[in-house]
Amino acid sequence: MPTGLTQDAGWQIGVSRTLPHPTTVVWDFISSPDGIALWLGTGAVLTPEHGTPYRTAEGVTGEVRSYRPADRIRLTHGTTTVQVALAPAADGARTMLRFHQEHLASAEEREQQRAHWQHVMEQVASALDMQ
Repeated sequence: MPTGLTQDAGWQIGVSRTLPHPTTVVWDFISSPDGIALWLGTGAVLTPEHGTPYRTAEGVTGEVRSYRPADRIRLTHGTTTVQVALAPAADGARTMLRFHQEHLASAEEREQQRAHWQHVMEQVASALDMQ
């Protein structure tokens, strides 16, 4: 099977980075209106309840599948599923942040989304560094 293609989730991509901030700081930003606008899209409001719908200003719709504070947010994003997950580093001063998207249509879409999530990660890291 080609890289990024799975039997269950189709084409998928994951981008992760360990950030020099504690989990609470990363979570507070990622789940804030400014953070959500960066990774999901402007105008989206997420309610931490399974099945709650959202809509971005760009017209992307979906619903919350899982919302576990300081751990992860999983939601549908159009025809795909996006997950944002956090894991504290052993020292407690750093956090691994991961964006994962599955059910992508093709290898080409996977590569487009890899570039997208890498850009989002850069924006999140910069925003956190400025706090």
